[in-house]
Amino acid sequence: MEEHIISKAIIETYTEQLISHLDVDAAIAGGGPSGLVCAYYLACRGLKVAVFERHLKPGGGMPAGGMMFNNIVLQDEARSVAEEFGITLKEYSGGLYTADAVEAISGITFKAVKAGAKVFNLIGVEDVVIREGRVTGVVVNWSAVDIAKLHVDPLAVRAGTVLDATGHDSEVCRIVEKKTGSLKVAGEKSMWAEKGEKALDENTREVYPGLFVCGMAANAVAGSPRMGAIFGGMLLSGKKAAGLMLKKLRR
Repeated sequence: MEEHIISKAIIETYTEQLISHLDVDAAIAGGGPSGLVCAYYLACRGLKVAVFERHLKPGGGMPAGGMMFNNIVLQDEARSVAEEFGITLKEYSGGLYTADAVEAISGITFKAVKAGAKVFNLIGVEDVVIREGRVTGVVVNWSAVDIAKLHVDPLAVRAGTVLDATGHDSEVCRIVEKKTGSLKVAGEKSMWAEKGEKALDENTREVYPGLFVCGMAANAVAGSPRMGAIFGGMLLSGKKAAGLMLKKLRR
């Protein structure tokens, strides 16, 4: 067992995976709960899915729960989705359930990857490819390049559909807003869990040809309230986004 052989194995297999995902059915920016749920449902339908997560670990804000109390709350409407991912739910009151935040995101990540979605961590989406008024791909780079402010050219990935699941910052939508002027990112309002959760369903949609939005990014684009540490709407939003993207791809 020689060290350079171990290095060779890592480089070869990773390079093969990256090359095979330069042309995908769905490119998802952000590996939080809504993006991973979407990736799972798309991959289950046999689609090639790449998730680009700029941080070291996928999960977004879910592992931290509320203010680092690593439990989360889900409402009854999301129970069936949570149970599909094997998340253990404990009934609380008023139609609410609690779950271990680490278990929840671990289960979602595991099932998304096992379904066939490929998560590329430490890679962020810094731009999009637009052709004839439609988003047709994403431009990616190592997140370390961005952090270090290095002048390193990115690479492009062709995609049948693109999903902004980058959370509060709605980073991909802001890029399209800046490049086209035809998409307006309103910015999320102050926390109001009930209204924010209800708004997520309507806000999960195609916001520009080829570009979809889900999760916290959806509410930020639409100007709806943020929700806090309740995650049922995030799961439902990811599932809805997958359905919308699947319809788009099959036209």
